[in-house]
Amino acid sequence: MADISEIRWETPSLLIVLTILEDRLVRLRGIYPTGTEPPPYSTDSSLPLTEVRFAGEGTTDTKSSKSLVCGYASSRLKYKSHREQVNGQHRSLEITSHDDKAKFTLITTLIAYSGTPVVRSFATVRNDGPADIILSQVTSLVVGGLTGGTAEWYHDYVASSATNTWFREAQWHEHSLPSIGLDNLGVYKLPEHHRGSHACYSVSNRGSFSTGGMLPMGMLRHRNGKDTWLWQVENNGSWRWEIGDWKDKVYLAASGPVAYNHAWKECLKPAQSFTTVPCALVHIHDGIDAAFGALTTYRRMIRRSHPDNETLPIIFNDYMNCLMGDPDEEKIKSLIQPVVSAGAEYFVIDAGWYSDDKDWWDDVGVWEPSKKRFPSGFKHLLDQIRAAGLIPGVWLEPEVVGARSVVAKELPAEAFFQENGRRVVEKERYQLDYRHPAVQGRMNKIVDRLILEYGVGYFKFDYNVDVVQGTDVNAFSAGAGALNHNRAYLDWVQGILERHPSIIIENCSSGGQRLDYAMLALHPIQSTSDQQDPILYAAVSVAIPTAVTPEQSASWAYPQPEWSDEINALTVVNSLMGRVHLSGRLHRLNGSQLALIRQGMDIYKRIRGDIKDSTPFWPWGLPGWDDEWLAVGLRVPTRQYIAVWRRGGDVSRALPIAQIEANAVVDVEVLYPAGFEVDAVWNSVTRVLEIKFPATTCARLLQVTVQ
Repeated sequence: MADISEIRWETPSLLIVLTILEDRLVRLRGIYPTGTEPPPYSTDSSLPLTEVRFAGEGTTDTKSSKSLVCGYASSRLKYKSHREQVNGQHRSLEITSHDDKAKFTLITTLIAYSGTPVVRSFATVRNDGPADIILSQVTSLVVGGLTGGTAEWYHDYVASSATNTWFREAQWHEHSLPSIGLDNLGVYKLPEHHRGSHACYSVSNRGSFSTGGMLPMGMLRHRNGKDTWLWQVENNGSWRWEIGDWKDKVYLAASGPVAYNHAWKECLKPAQSFTTVPCALVHIHDGIDAAFGALTTYRRMIRRSHPDNETLPIIFNDYMNCLMGDPDEEKIKSLIQPVVSAGAEYFVIDAGWYSDDKDWWDDVGVWEPSKKRFPSGFKHLLDQIRAAGLIPGVWLEPEVVGARSVVAKELPAEAFFQENGRRVVEKERYQLDYRHPAVQGRMNKIVDRLILEYGVGYFKFDYNVDVVQGTDVNAFSAGAGALNHNRAYLDWVQGILERHPSIIIENCSSGGQRLDYAMLALHPIQSTSDQQDPILYAAVSVAIPTAVTPEQSASWAYPQPEWSDEINALTVVNSLMGRVHLSGRLHRLNGSQLALIRQGMDIYKRIRGDIKDSTPFWPWGLPGWDDEWLAVGLRVPTRQYIAVWRRGGDVSRALPIAQIEANAVVDVEVLYPAGFEVDAVWNSVTRVLEIKFPATTCARLLQVTVQ
């Protein structure tokens, strides 16, 4: 074996080992929990730390032309230096390499955060030569040898990905490795010229719905539950990740937009640079609960600090199963007192407040209140909401202009996405380009006016079109135009929060179609779904902590006068483990129905101080969409909250809580709904909660405390 130089970077929670062979190429040997001794090194299991490709260059392996690995430029990179830095709660390691042929420098940055086994990675390419270079790919992270130490890795490990469709968000699915083409192919045993060949399984998204179809996440875990890899790509646009069988071990490569999937290329002139989107990776010698718990802690660390995530106020929004985008003065006034009685603290007027009629879809963009809907004045109505003790909010879709809107003719052509000189139209809307100063200037005036003149304290920023073309205006490629717009949009939102620190901005995109941590590192609260059936919504509520921290995840509770008390209680339980998005026809509820909702809101106010510091767990594993029983828990040091739904099947079931020691004295309290039928008894020997629910569709919130 060639001589190996090592970089051993040990942080309080991680040991990261990189190797530099005689070819001077930097490879990430592995990421290990602190205190773990790395297994013997195999040169065959590792790939370059970062994969770079240039336009016109193929790959060193013809079987890899559609994958993210085996680029020519990556194989030429030579290690130059590395440096470590400590900055508050995180530490960074920068590794610098250089390609003498193409005259570029690559700086790969790894960041570790105290208290959590997560590494964040991104890369920067700088053109050091006299001529332009054209990038077609730069990965955020590549790590090989994920299944090291097991001969039959293709049977021992399973992969998971998460579909994320409209009305059916964050649903995880397991795949055996052979079922996705990762198996014992026999290639590794053949002569050397075969040994670069490999298969890969990729998941990607193209377009402005960053999570429209799939979450930018994946997981690889050993079947024994003692080795788990979990990752996320952090971009509010296009992305890709893949796993493959490199030299009889699995590798992971993750990236933002690339040429093959997303029409992305970037031209770097001399001295110019490009930085990838970040990727975060968890490696833990434990199961999925511990992995998602670590990712939850990390997400809190990278998130912009906001008082909303400390206080978790209850939001009423008039849209879902209530006014459905058709508000007016009388309807809103009829809701104010019931909203107060229910215990909400914010009142958000959703879509429609800016239009005189219901046919406003392709006419949005002016964002002036309708005088027809609000004859006494919109400000007067918001003042009434505030006088009732509620903070008013409004819905806004700041990235689009309707094709019929006068704004479509007022802004310059370069203010909109274009393809080959023609304005991109999607569902009768035009996409604004936030790289253009006229766009940001106009929207700043609109937002500032609503805050300063109307007293708006909350914005629901929605987004309901998926533009897959990107834009080639003032961009080297359509994919590059889209990426730079995405970054400019985040800068714009950041500017609002800096000017108005107390304002709450909710991230919504047809529910959860932009559930990514580029958006969620900035927005304090996230809409999780547009699902209108409370029984189906339960599966979203159980799964959503995999995608977003509990204190950011807003799930609907929308009671109806014609529903039974059990279903109205169930829709409330759907929201109690995260953020309450209260809606429904509260003004039509009778006294006992409204009291049932108020009881739920009072319980939420009692537990929300714990929610913001909790970590999620799943007693029965991650949910299936059609599972008859569902459960999700939130753990804090002194207690656990567990929401349980029965949607069919037997009336009794055992709910394991492995974190409680055998023979411990455990107190079980039914928090909500109070007085409803339920048996919940802790068996200290088997360490299960024996529960019995009524023979109907229902849900309960339990508190489990170890004495």
